[in-house]
Amino acid sequence: MARYLLKRVLGALVVLLVLSAVVYLIFYALPGNPAQLVCGPKTCQADQLHRIEVGLGLDQPIWLQYWHFLVGIVAGRTYSGGPEVIHCAAPCLGYSYQTGEPVTGLLLDRLPVSLSLIVGGFVIWVTVGVALGVLSALRRGRAVDRIATGLTLAGNSTPVFLVGLLLLIVFCVYLRWLPFPGYQALTVNPLLWAQNLILPWVALSVVSAAVYTRLTRTSMLETLSEDHIRTFRAYGLPERRVIGRHALRGALTPLITIGTIDLATSLTGTTLTESLFGLPGLGQLLVSSVRNIDLPVVVGVTLLAGAVIVVANAAADVLYSVADRRVALA
Repeated sequence: MARYLLKRVLGALVVLLVLSAVVYLIFYALPGNPAQLVCGPKTCQADQLHRIEVGLGLDQPIWLQYWHFLVGIVAGRTYSGGPEVIHCAAPCLGYSYQTGEPVTGLLLDRLPVSLSLIVGGFVIWVTVGVALGVLSALRRGRAVDRIATGLTLAGNSTPVFLVGLLLLIVFCVYLRWLPFPGYQALTVNPLLWAQNLILPWVALSVVSAAVYTRLTRTSMLETLSEDHIRTFRAYGLPERRVIGRHALRGALTPLITIGTIDLATSLTGTTLTESLFGLPGLGQLLVSSVRNIDLPVVVGVTLLAGAVIVVANAAADVLYSVADRRVALA
């Protein structure tokens, strides 16, 4: 098991290194001068442009720029364009071209909003999806199964922005049960935090819950048809124990990988939901940074999302090996 974990950790580190190199080359090695974005296309003089290039280290070879970028992430970095020297503490991802703020600080400011949206939605879509999938499998061919199948098809074919608009119209305009969503920090007022996020959670969960219902139903039916389940039933084990301890555990194993990856990819995949409900998360930050060609922020968000996905893949492998010991021995 220890050897399996070591292999996964080393593999994740290699992927992260390759990811950082590819992202850096895409945004900084392509034709164009990032210093021009900082200085301004019309008002920038040649001497100003040169000072900015020296301060950002853009006058150095690309491989040396990338090395300084990696060192900045691990140990911090110092920028100097003349008499002023600025130290960027680790993990340093540079400074925004538009606001001059540290990219790491911008990410940390927006991260709680995105995490609040993603984690709440994840709990809802996993709970609802797995419960409906198990119920549909146990009532195969009956009315409950047909209703669950119909809801799954409807959920898969409904875009998130349509669900969000309907929720806003029904609960905020007509019924007036809830205020229009904003964002309130959990540490300030937990009740307002949940009240403002309940509609975004539901909107985000509809499509994913439908997917998890279908996957859980298929996996559950496959597990229930296996020989060891029939053997447990033949020995007279209680049906609740057969379903809960043996069938459900085997059926949920494939969902571990899907769940961890979905949780990771949602970090920047909730742009529509954040925009619709006015939540200042990482998705909105990415959109505004792309619009303003704010390269350090775009690189920072991209690296953060990629790192989370790589770590989630490694975590999924570990969880999968815990659920099925044969994986670690392979």
